[in-house]
Formats: sequence, C-alpha cells, structure tokens
Amino acid sequence: MTFWKNKRVVVTGGAGFLGRCVVRLLKEKGCRSLFVPRSRDYDLRNLPAIQRLLKKTQPDLIIHLAAVVGGIGANRENPGKFLYDNLMMGIQLIEEARQQGVKKIVVAGTVCAYPKFTNVPFKEDDLWNGYPEETNAPYGLAKKMLLVQLQAYRQQYGFNGIYLLPVNLYGPNDNFDLKSSHVISALIRKCVEAKKRGQKKIVAWGTGRPSREFLYVEDAAEGIVTAAEKYNKPEPVNLGSGFEISIKDLTYKITRLTGFQGKIRWDSSLPDGQPRRCLDVTKAKKEFGFKARTTLDEGLKKTIQWYLESLASKSNRSFPR
Repeated sequence: MTFWKNKRVVVTGGAGFLGRCVVRLLKEKGCRSLFVPRSRDYDLRNLPAIQRLLKKTQPDLIIHLAAVVGGIGANRENPGKFLYDNLMMGIQLIEEARQQGVKKIVVAGTVCAYPKFTNVPFKEDDLWNGYPEETNAPYGLAKKMLLVQLQAYRQQYGFNGIYLLPVNLYGPNDNFDLKSSHVISALIRKCVEAKKRGQKKIVAWGTGRPSREFLYVEDAAEGIVTAAEKYNKPEPVNLGSGFEISIKDLTYKITRLTGFQGKIRWDSSLPDGQPRRCLDVTKAKKEFGFKARTTLDEGLKKTIQWYLESLASKSNRSFPR
C-alpha cells in the first residue's frame, strides 16, 4: 500500500480489457494519482501526443498496456498495421519516458514473441531461438523489439524498464467481436448464439490439435502490478497459469459450460496458429511471488456469466418496459 500511495502513475491502455483490471487494482492498493490516457486525446503513435501526455502527468511510473491486437484472423488481415502501431507506440513512449526522467516503465509484451517451434514449457531464455509463428510474427516482433530497447536503455542510460510476457488472456469485458476476438471469447459467443437460435452446429477454426495456455485477466493484472512493485531486472518474465489444453478440449469444455449440445465442424482451411503454447512460470514465482489463482473452469464460468449478463443488459436497454 505504501509503495503506491504517493506514486504518479500512467497506465496506457487503462480503459481496455486488461487495463481496467490493472487500474482497479492500483486504486485498491492506494494509488492516488492515476491517469489513463484515451486514444482520442493521446494518439500514442504520435510523438507530440506522448510528449504532451508526459508533460501533463509527470509520472513516476508508466505501465504500458496499450496495444493493437486481435486473434489469428485479425493478425492475418492486419500485419502491417499491427507491426507499425505497436512498434511506434512503444518505442516513442520508452524514449520520451527516459528523456523526461520517468523512474520506471513496465511493458507488457506477448507470448506471440516466442518462436513458432519452442520447447514446452516456454522458458524466457528460449525467446531468441527462432522466428515467431507466421500469422503472429509482425505483432510479436514489434513487441519483442521493446524488450531490446529496454535492455539497451538499461545498459546505456541506467533506465529502469521491465518486460513481462503474458500468455493468452480471457475474462469479463473481453472482445467478443468475431472479426477480431481471441479463441475463448469467439467460442463463447458462437455457442451462446447457436443455442439461442437452435442451430445444430458451430464452425471452429483449424483442426483443434494445437494447444494453448490461458490466464484469467484479473490474475494477469495482479502479476503486472506485483512486478511493478517488486521486479527491477532486465530479463523478461513469463506471466501464465502453467496449464495447457488443446483447442479441441477447450471447445468441448465451452460447449458444455454454455449448454450448447450441437456438433463442432472443424474448418481445417483456416489456420491453427502456433502448434503449442505453455509457459514456464517459475521465474515469476521466484522473482516477485506471483502465481495464478484462477482455474480455467472457474475463469470460463465467470466469463460466460458476464457475457450472458451483458447480453441481457443490452436487451433490456433496447426494449424498455
């Protein structure tokens, strides 16, 4: 509580899916001076906007969560945009933070930065052992360059920047737009809509053979805030649950939890993405005591419940009594 009491903190992306949880947790921990820049006011791809932001807020600490991101389909359709936007936001923000004397910056990277064929579980030392999976590579490489920048700035300028590697996130307030969503939110929406319409099948991407690890969004926020308090080293740190599940098993789990009893048609013409993803999470536990607390079943139930309640709320607003 005392760590945050007199800190001036900026959370980029603080109005987003992960950012909301981070901001809420910071307030609970006693952070009194907290600023969340909105993209309409501060376009972080634009250097003058970053300079204006830092001059106005004069932060002691920045948590950089802002990102342009999506699922496999969105990555495949926007490789140039995802590379440019994420690279420009991060590189300019880090440079201006250094120049303006910010004491610390926390940068959220991505599991997409890991090589396509990485031994499981992914260890932080494996990060440079190959090229990322092709559909995610522009986004993953853009975010990975921010690690290089932070390490170079620490070496030359003594600038305290840390880099975290969250695995795939899910939870309430996730993006449920089928054009840009990730796998869990997309499957939840498909199952709920199919059940409501009486459809007998849904279509899932790929073969279902790849595996993934998922981290509940509130656990991710706890890991980020704890690292901001306690971690001050140049090496990247994984944030995950340490639990791996195949996409096929995940899909059947979601159909069961949503009550959808139809069939799954696997469209193998659509990409699978990276073959496997599962992180070695021992460093986060060792360095700053972080361990995920929410099981996948528990997190899925909470996410499905939130989605159903959000649909009901929208329906009530559309048809007032």
